[in-house]
Amino acid sequence: MPTTFHEIPRERPLTPLLDRANTPDELRRLGEAELETLADELRQYLLYTVGQTGGHFGAGLGVIELTVALHYVFDTPDDRLVWDVGHQAYPHKILTGRRERMGSLRQKDGIAAFPRRSESEYDTFGVGHSSTSISAALGMAIAAQRQGSKRKSVAVIGDGALTAGMAFEALNHAADVKANMLVVLNDNDMSISKNVGGLSNYLAKILSSRTYANVREGSKKVLSKLPGAWEIARKTEEHAKGMLVSGTMFEELGWNYIGPIDGHDLPTLLATLRNMRDLEGLQFLHVVTKKGKGFAPAEVDPIVYHAITKLEPINAPAKVKKPSGPKYSSVFGQWLCEMAAHDERLMAITPAMKEGSDLVAFSEQYADRYFDVAIAEQHAVTLAAGMACEGAKPVVAIYSTFLQRAYDQLIHDVAVQNLDVLFAIDRAGLVGEDGPTHAGSFDLSYLRCIPGMLIMTPSDENELHHMLTTGYQFTGPAAVRYPRGSGPNAPIDRELMPLPIGKGVVRRQGKGVALLVFGVQLSEALRVGETLDATVVDMRFVKPLDEALVSELAAGHDLLVTIEENSVMGGAGSAVSEFLASQGTLKPMLHLGLPDSYVEHARPEQMLAECGLDEAGIEAAVRQRLEKGSSKA
Repeated sequence: MPTTFHEIPRERPLTPLLDRANTPDELRRLGEAELETLADELRQYLLYTVGQTGGHFGAGLGVIELTVALHYVFDTPDDRLVWDVGHQAYPHKILTGRRERMGSLRQKDGIAAFPRRSESEYDTFGVGHSSTSISAALGMAIAAQRQGSKRKSVAVIGDGALTAGMAFEALNHAADVKANMLVVLNDNDMSISKNVGGLSNYLAKILSSRTYANVREGSKKVLSKLPGAWEIARKTEEHAKGMLVSGTMFEELGWNYIGPIDGHDLPTLLATLRNMRDLEGLQFLHVVTKKGKGFAPAEVDPIVYHAITKLEPINAPAKVKKPSGPKYSSVFGQWLCEMAAHDERLMAITPAMKEGSDLVAFSEQYADRYFDVAIAEQHAVTLAAGMACEGAKPVVAIYSTFLQRAYDQLIHDVAVQNLDVLFAIDRAGLVGEDGPTHAGSFDLSYLRCIPGMLIMTPSDENELHHMLTTGYQFTGPAAVRYPRGSGPNAPIDRELMPLPIGKGVVRRQGKGVALLVFGVQLSEALRVGETLDATVVDMRFVKPLDEALVSELAAGHDLLVTIEENSVMGGAGSAVSEFLASQGTLKPMLHLGLPDSYVEHARPEQMLAECGLDEAGIEAAVRQRLEKGSSKA
């Protein structure tokens, strides 16, 4: 049984077996009797490394034994192992040649928080969003068939990720193409089934064995010659398995379902995986694990320990915290409760982001008006559309990067029908250590082209509060996008008053240069404005754009500079240029934003500096443009 640890080690633990298993090839040279000790060492080393760097935590602890068993039984990297989401893949990284680089996890120029194809040949598919593993592994299995290869494809998917429709689309399609692949469902106690124990483990070994498969296929050949006999036998088998195991749904989709088995029982895992590795066709293994396994606090509270920040050295001086305001997500959560008390039509919807989007208080105070649809962004948006059709006022709390997954529903089901749905778009812009898969880099670009959308970019907490009210009272689809983290501590006017739609505000009057800010770079722009004696404008609205103000600024300034934490291509700055072009106005422009490339993981301030969106970067870019313009004069 796994050893249970009660605290995160601050000193690097001794790991004599793990030291001999730097790669899966080395792992497979160990004796099977040594693997449980190896798993304990791996768990302790994971605790140590994540304590040094911070990062996802509980999910990796829960798949230690499964990771060891998969790499031990399958011939990785020739056999393709595809992890879903990827926050459970830290043990996989440690066992695939990256153990000594774990100290750079999620840091600038270090290894990524999720599997990445460019990082290792063992990372067969890059991930970050959930529910992609079965589709990807199926594609790999089909390619292997076409190439005449015997390599195996294995998808490891968590039960939370299995709530998304994409996973079921892949499960359904796989039967049609008759692929050879294995899906491992990591049911991490959230929980799909509680049927775990000695009988279940024993049945899994029997049902996955070659003997059972041969008997089954032999019976099929004999009985298929008798009218109706095979169908009766098949249904008898199905009903028997349905009484003993919980995989009837998967069997109906054409998968050979085995389990559930204890995902921390290494001997059972190894035996079952060996059996299933040698079976043809679609294989589905259901393992039950415990998130945070082996670390007592995480076992008790897996939500709190989903991820942790790095441990500070014991004798380190106490950090002086910079004064800051509340988190933007907290401002949203409080506003939501305030508006719900004011308007009983309000309904809140989230795709499994209750804690991240700060919906805990609302879910407790207004349980009958709160809907967590699990990892199902498409459903979340169309659910909101259906509610709006009947006079409700839904608010969809969703991360920018996750809204990308429901883009068709946003257009087809909400915008085309001009339905009253408010999108509270969290984590807009760069989000730091999770990297490009989680960055909200594109929402202004992909929202701006949708007819009828109201799009707002608050510069502080108070503006967020008022813009949420503005969007809520707007007739039609509306979006407020705000970043991760805290604001500048602007006093919040608690009155639920809307802003005048499509109107920006001049925050500083200067000359020569006008800085048009869309979002939270306003404070940096104001400091640059003081240095350069530039006009600084809080534009507030991306759509509708304050065209009168843009025209006035163009007429009174030599250079217009747009600033946004969004892709420069197609973003708010593009909206300004497009408007001026439509008016026949020629004006020197400088668009500052995210580049036409993926910004790699680092601390948020490092990423902003890299993109030139901090104070120094904005000032340098403006000075360079002014010098370039004067040299041409």
